[in-house]
Amino acid sequence: MQSEPETVCNVAISFDRCKITSVTCSCGNKDIFYCAHVVALSLYRIRKPDQVKLHLPISETLFQMNRDQLQKFVQYLITVHHTEVLPTAQKLADEILSQNSEINQVHGAPDPTAGASIDDENCWHLDEEQVQEQVKLFLSQGGYHGSGKQLNLLFAKVREMLKMRDSNGARMLTLITEQFMADPRLSLWTQQGTAMTDKYRQLWDELGALWMCIVLNPHCKLEQKVSWLTQLKKWNGVDVCPWEDGNHGNELPNLTNALPQGANANQENMGQCKSLEYQQLPAHKFLEEGESYLTLAVEVALIGLGQQRIMPDGLYAQEKVCRNEEQLISKLQEIELDDTLVKIFRKQAVFLLEAGPYSGLGEVIHQDSVPMHTFAKYLFTCLLPHDAELAFKSALRAMRLLVLESMAPLGDTSHPHHMASVVPNRYPRWFTLSHIESQQCELASTMLTAAKGDVQRLETVLKSIQKNIHSSSHIFKLAQDAFKIATLMDSLPDITLLKVSLELGLQ
Repeated sequence: MQSEPETVCNVAISFDRCKITSVTCSCGNKDIFYCAHVVALSLYRIRKPDQVKLHLPISETLFQMNRDQLQKFVQYLITVHHTEVLPTAQKLADEILSQNSEINQVHGAPDPTAGASIDDENCWHLDEEQVQEQVKLFLSQGGYHGSGKQLNLLFAKVREMLKMRDSNGARMLTLITEQFMADPRLSLWTQQGTAMTDKYRQLWDELGALWMCIVLNPHCKLEQKVSWLTQLKKWNGVDVCPWEDGNHGNELPNLTNALPQGANANQENMGQCKSLEYQQLPAHKFLEEGESYLTLAVEVALIGLGQQRIMPDGLYAQEKVCRNEEQLISKLQEIELDDTLVKIFRKQAVFLLEAGPYSGLGEVIHQDSVPMHTFAKYLFTCLLPHDAELAFKSALRAMRLLVLESMAPLGDTSHPHHMASVVPNRYPRWFTLSHIESQQCELASTMLTAAKGDVQRLETVLKSIQKNIHSSSHIFKLAQDAFKIATLMDSLPDITLLKVSLELGLQ
């Protein structure tokens, strides 16, 4: 800065296999990120490598000296820095002259200029103490002074590290998580039975999403995974650790006690991953020809969206289910479908229709199963130009909203995928019900539009609407939609659609 007097800083940087492994700077600035002086020296070294003289390791240089040269070297070194190094020099001299000293039991001597062995671990320098201090400071500010933004910047840094396969990503996230677990407000909220704020919960969501990225990393070693599992179990066992459903204290009672074990496993947690463009990079060592990282990512996304899962109890967790689903679908919508991807959509749609209780589009689902309306609408629009039959089959199966029926059908007990019978007449505490019903209505309207001119399909869609939609306002909206679609200006009125409109209007 021009207003500040110019100062000279002594900076030392250690490199190992293209990584900065340690830094020191006399400026005294403490931060998670490197100070400006370290950055300046790094850039200077990168841009002007010829200006930084390259030396052999000091051990090699000393090896080339004779006895007189070695004595001169040591004495000059002590003379220049006598106040700092003289006590150390005298101590080392005494130990070297002593036959039984520890220093004489070791062959050779250390050389800080030689670099590490090729087998040694190497990672970027990270000031762990500063990470802990910064997170502690941001949390203590309780959402004020842009602390939430600062924490999100730290999360972004972890994402960047993971993208670069930097082992510090997991180290940094561990340090951040430890500070979150030590936040005194957690025990306060637990004692008072009050819920944490939505902003704070979103930070916890981000923690969870990042841990998923870490534990699912295919490049990490088994020992690392075992270590992380132990650590995650330890945190999970702490009393104040927040529940994913956010069901602390005076929030809603647990409504899923009656469900079969495993049915309420944790989630008509998906971390965001931003990318400038999607490319069909070839995936090596996979079985089928034509697979790429993009096709595999799309397939995993479709599997995740179509899985049957029980609606969680808490308001925030229910909103998160909708939000995560919509975020993942919006990412999928950025991808232009080619023949390879359409093949994956068809394959997954068929699989989900036949996959039994693991699928949200299976023949038999639990009464409290998260509805598939939003996902099915997306699947329908993607499949319609390529396989209309499969598109309608998937969408019609997804129209169900069993939670609103007084008693869900128990299904055929001889069916191999038969699930446990459900508790009848239990009114659901679904806070997102109005949103879910509007999505169900949207799915029905999309099918009506696509079925125009096809008498049989229109009748099938009408029956599905009459069976599955329980809201009179939504039925009336669909009657209006059917009328509008039937009487578009550019064509003659569709008589069947007008009949559908009339029937729905009367209903």
